[in-house]
Amino acid sequence: MPTFRELGVHPEICDALERKGITTPFAIQEMTLSVALMGTDLIGQARTGTGKTLAFGIPVIQRSIAPKDPDYAEIPQGKPQALIVAPTRELALQVSSDVTLASADRGLRVLTVYGGVGYEPQLEALEAGVDIVVGTPGRLIDLANRKVLDLSHVHALVLDEADEMLDLGFLPDVEKLLRLTPETRQTMLFSATMPGAIVALARTHMRHPMNIRAESSYENATVPATAQFVYQAHDLDKPEMIGRILQAEDVDKVVVFARTKRQAQRVADDLADRGFSAAPLHGDMQQAAREKVMQRFREGKVQVLVATDVAARGIDVTGVSHVINYTTPDDEKTYVHRIGRTGRAGASGIAVTLVDWADLHKWKMINKALDLPFDEPVETYSSSEHFFHDMGIPKGTKGRIKAERPARPAEEKGERSEKGERPARSRNRSRTRTRSRGGEVVAESTAGSTGPDAPATDSSEGEKKPSRNRRRRRRSSGSGSNVSGSAGESSQVSAEA
Repeated sequence: MPTFRELGVHPEICDALERKGITTPFAIQEMTLSVALMGTDLIGQARTGTGKTLAFGIPVIQRSIAPKDPDYAEIPQGKPQALIVAPTRELALQVSSDVTLASADRGLRVLTVYGGVGYEPQLEALEAGVDIVVGTPGRLIDLANRKVLDLSHVHALVLDEADEMLDLGFLPDVEKLLRLTPETRQTMLFSATMPGAIVALARTHMRHPMNIRAESSYENATVPATAQFVYQAHDLDKPEMIGRILQAEDVDKVVVFARTKRQAQRVADDLADRGFSAAPLHGDMQQAAREKVMQRFREGKVQVLVATDVAARGIDVTGVSHVINYTTPDDEKTYVHRIGRTGRAGASGIAVTLVDWADLHKWKMINKALDLPFDEPVETYSSSEHFFHDMGIPKGTKGRIKAERPARPAEEKGERSEKGERPARSRNRSRTRTRSRGGEVVAESTAGSTGPDAPATDSSEGEKKPSRNRRRRRRSSGSGSNVSGSAGESSQVSAEA
């Protein structure tokens, strides 16, 4: 297999990559570089996790003029030379990180722009000058409308995960960005699938693109190094099943996919309560909080990331050993995207899908579309022997590594102990209450099994229970003495206010 140097990649880029142990390209990179380095338009079709970022990132870096190059004076000062468009903030950050790594020795300035954060740092960076801009469509359009992002000198434009941008409704924004760039630019489009709208986009805005396909068909787009397990599971048993998987052999980082933001939060809280290091990632979180969670996950300080599909798009974290579908994905594309978070860059991984009874029909459609052998998922519980065997879970493992929360002390419940504190009340307790009727204090006794004239007694001890109102002070209109009523007793007192 040829190295990056043998493929004609600039020595400074090769040096930067080699410091991270990257010397030989993956299939999509090898197939793309020879075309892209010449400035040819191309359409790359490859599944997620196969190294697409460097496939377009290296040509973008190599064909950009670095500040130390003699020709840099010909570039309008501070104007972007290349634009990379990604569908989500997380993917934009990941792409930017890889491009920054590869361009470290070239001295190119890389800026990431996305919504959900303040404008000031992005505006300041644009004013100071940047060479490569990586961003999401919405914020890019916003900055262009503000006249602070000038795309008129861009020589290369990349659309990454184009089908995801289509799904998220970004197609009009993408077309507007394309119109803001020169017609002579190089355009590279990467997508896992090629729906009609993407094909039409390519025909309209690309010049004789070269088609590069890294696999035979999308139906086989699941990562071959990922072992897939599909179980028919009960919703109430799923947290226990996940808790046991997290204690299986060879477990490293784990991504759990949930259907809704509320479900992601609930599952993360449940796992944390069981003693696992888990954190949610969903759209209701502030961008700063999402970035902090992702950073902690990359560093291994958080073992389990519980994410929704939109929030997890573009997650590229090394060391993800397991992906767990807490709920059945909506379609085969979502399934491929989810399990593509593991088995990345040649590593192996495990994907577990928990199918509810109500989602069985949906799963069968996914199974048929991808030609998978799981048409009839096995009914599985957290105690099932085959579940322990499949996952490599040690016998006797429970889904909790932290003890149950102890019962609250009596004083926290507002009850009283033997040391002068009030005991727990019986459900069948009776009580005597007093009320003023025309100036006369009348005592009424209420109990679950006694009549109105019966004395107030505790249902278990049979002892007389004082009236709750005995503590209240009542002043006689004449003598000022305290009066407490019992059945049949009366006294002339002034009514309480």
